Amino acid sequence: MKTIREIEKINTPLSLGYRFPAEFGPHTATWLSWPHKEASWPGKIASIFSPYAEFVKWVAKGEMVHINVKDEQMKSFALNHLSQAGVQLERIQFHFFPTNDAWSRDHGPAFVINPNGSPKKAVVNWMYNAWGNKYPPYDLDNEIPVQVAKYLDIPCFQPKIIMEGGSVDFNGQGTILTTESCLLNPNRNPHLKKKSIENYLCEYYGISQILWLKDGIVGDDTDGHIDDLTRFVNADTVVTVVETDPKDENYQPLQDNLRALKDMRLLSGKQLNIVELPMPNPVIYEDMRLPASYANFYICNHAVIVPTFRDKNDAKALEILGTCFPNRQVVGIDSWDIIWGLGSFHCLSQQEPEI
Repeated sequence: MKTIREIEKINTPLSLGYRFPAEFGPHTATWLSWPHKEASWPGKIASIFSPYAEFVKWVAKGEMVHINVKDEQMKSFALNHLSQAGVQLERIQFHFFPTNDAWSRDHGPAFVINPNGSPKKAVVNWMYNAWGNKYPPYDLDNEIPVQVAKYLDIPCFQPKIIMEGGSVDFNGQGTILTTESCLLNPNRNPHLKKKSIENYLCEYYGISQILWLKDGIVGDDTDGHIDDLTRFVNADTVVTVVETDPKDENYQPLQDNLRALKDMRLLSGKQLNIVELPMPNPVIYEDMRLPASYANFYICNHAVIVPTFRDKNDAKALEILGTCFPNRQVVGIDSWDIIWGLGSFHCLSQQEPEI
């Protein structure tokens, strides 16, 4: 039997039968990095801890929650907020893995699984450069996948290209959705053409088909992450955000994406089932439009946690997602302050799948 180190060095996940499962599949846990970077929420960071703790409370109802912290002081600070929110603390495990920021979807471990493998689970350590070197430093964030893999004593594959978890969404049956505006942006992997990037996605996520959309929403500093646009809710159904006001900046790019989705076919040849989600009215703070989107929900074992924006469309979005997830509780949590960090609950979390 090959050692873990030998597995990592000479094989890719695809060649060993590993794949990245759908988020709507069962989880062993969720991984988070406790928010602490003032520059990510300038003037507002103190106001995000209450909704963040509420988010943790709902996730912990159905699975373990691992939280990366810098030290005992940060752990104590986090525990205080979690306790006030009524979180089941027996479901919380802290790790002294320091980070530069809180966006675990993009710097956290990307777990792949092979139920017949030995071991059955592995981590893919994509490189991370804070969305095109926009927010250095990010050296600590880059270490998180390796630290998690060592903690779990599982292989950690090293593709050695930039890739963010928020840029891809999976149906669990060999297909992923992504955007050209992000993955083909020269601020990520300027040395790679589209075909090469597709090869990396297939080899390291263990998938067979990439469906490409074009552009993201206004205010998204990630250059168009898919988790603000279009999400799989089951193997052949997506929800996608649409803007109904033709004068809104998001109207045309979201119409273009909707049109592209209607033309797409899955590996089976089947057309996608498409469920349209509304957009909230523009959320403006300090003359800046923020990337507020109901698509940035997080699917955990017990619930689907949806950002809300004190908007007339909040209730409609929750109702629509409720029809998509009949076996989970759909929970809206106020993201008015959190979105000032230019992301919400999906951006802040990374699932560890159950095998």
